Amino acid sequence: MTLPNINPLSFSRRRFSVFRAALRTAVLGLCLASCAASRQFGQEQILSPKREFRGAWIQTVFQDDYRDLTPASFRRLMEERLDRLRACGINAILFQVRPEADAFYPSAYEPWSRFLTGMQGLPPGEPDFDPMAFLIDACHRRNMEFHAWLNPYRAGTAGFNDFAASHVLHKHPEWFVKYNGQTLFDPGVPECRFFICKVVGDIVARYDVDAIHMDDYFYPYPVAGQDFPDDRSFERYGQKYGSKPGGRDEWRRDNVNQLIWMLRQTIRQTGPWVRLGISPFGIYRNKGKGRKGSRTGGLQNYDDLYADVLLWMKKGWIDYCAPQLYWEIGHPLADYETLIRWWDAQKCGTHLYIGQDVARTMKAGQLKEKMKLSRMEKRVQGNIFWPANELLWNNGGIADSLKRLYHRYPALIPACDGLHDRKPDRIQRLRVEQTGRGPVLRWEVGASRRGQPDEPVYFVIYRFRKGERASLECSKAIYAITRKPFCPVPAGSAPCRYAVTAVDRFHNESKARKVSVDN
Repeated sequence: MTLPNINPLSFSRRRFSVFRAALRTAVLGLCLASCAASRQFGQEQILSPKREFRGAWIQTVFQDDYRDLTPASFRRLMEERLDRLRACGINAILFQVRPEADAFYPSAYEPWSRFLTGMQGLPPGEPDFDPMAFLIDACHRRNMEFHAWLNPYRAGTAGFNDFAASHVLHKHPEWFVKYNGQTLFDPGVPECRFFICKVVGDIVARYDVDAIHMDDYFYPYPVAGQDFPDDRSFERYGQKYGSKPGGRDEWRRDNVNQLIWMLRQTIRQTGPWVRLGISPFGIYRNKGKGRKGSRTGGLQNYDDLYADVLLWMKKGWIDYCAPQLYWEIGHPLADYETLIRWWDAQKCGTHLYIGQDVARTMKAGQLKEKMKLSRMEKRVQGNIFWPANELLWNNGGIADSLKRLYHRYPALIPACDGLHDRKPDRIQRLRVEQTGRGPVLRWEVGASRRGQPDEPVYFVIYRFRKGERASLECSKAIYAITRKPFCPVPAGSAPCRYAVTAVDRFHNESKARKVSVDN
């Protein structure tokens, strides 16, 4: 809207009043138009953020999916499942590679998992078969992250005693305790921490994992009337806590703190780009137990599981935290909305993702509200869905909803600039080549960055209509994401421009190179 260039001093009072009213109307119209555009952009950001962690947990404990499969059948099954999860917009897989101090990969420290072959220690039928190596490659081909999910302290689920001869339990029975039928590493024994770090260091050294992931099983969930049997280790290692009120609780928390700190150091020394993520129980502490707590009334990480998650976040010992907010909005003891706002209010540099229980969410009909809340909170940067099978089964139509609405457009993983904040160099020699199958975008990567932390590992291709503003912040503009230095583009379409960026393994994005295609 254009206003006439008029000097109001030359007007009569009446004519000036008319002009002032017109001016006010014009300015109000501009403000309303600006607000409407802002609301529209905000709505688009809520529906389609360009950066969002979209994970899915694939559990192996108590799963019968794999034990009767040949290696070839395992590969076919997982290729098909990864395709379907990718179609739902999932960009990160958290696969349980160590459910019982065992392994879904060849390990010098722990036996093959019974959930893979049917018997602990029994290798797969194909001598060179490595399920984790296959899964990492399969995920990366789809530009999905692979997070190796380990249970740190669990050695045997309730009732299991058929340990392989190579299991560390036989060599060091003094490291283990029994609780509620489970066999567990005693967190109070320092050698246990060193052993767990050896296992993690071995994974990071030998596999191209994007992260090491641990869930909520630190000290076990308490059972009424059963004390955790750590008298022997407390007597030996907890002397300085013995006479203090609540001393054993402090000692237990310190044991877990030491493990997390040691894991952090192990990972940084071996693979500086590999992240450490924790998915704790959804309540840190209830308000009634401390001023930092949430207005809830359930089990607590701090007091019951001895996991001081806030400390790890504030100290920077973990790179992301994904609290399991599995309850419904309006739950009387653990309201989802109360908890997501509490976690969002914790000021630290750790990435925050929300663990979502698919079955409970869909049964309550609350997917829309939960997705909106997770995207409106300032520090929440994504979700992890539990378990992946519920997405594969399309429980309550969730897969359809993700494809149609919430994950309609692709999303990049949030940048881990706290680990490395240098952007990759721009790609070189972006061009369009005509081939027998149609036009192809090709580009080159500077050799100087190869082997460096900011070496490009994938590329984002944006597509804009002629005359359209080329904003790289709009997820709708993402045409493709690939790990190859080329991308086929459609022939015979209207003239358009393409922009291509390089992204390193910390998910820092370079500046773009652009090219026009006139078909």
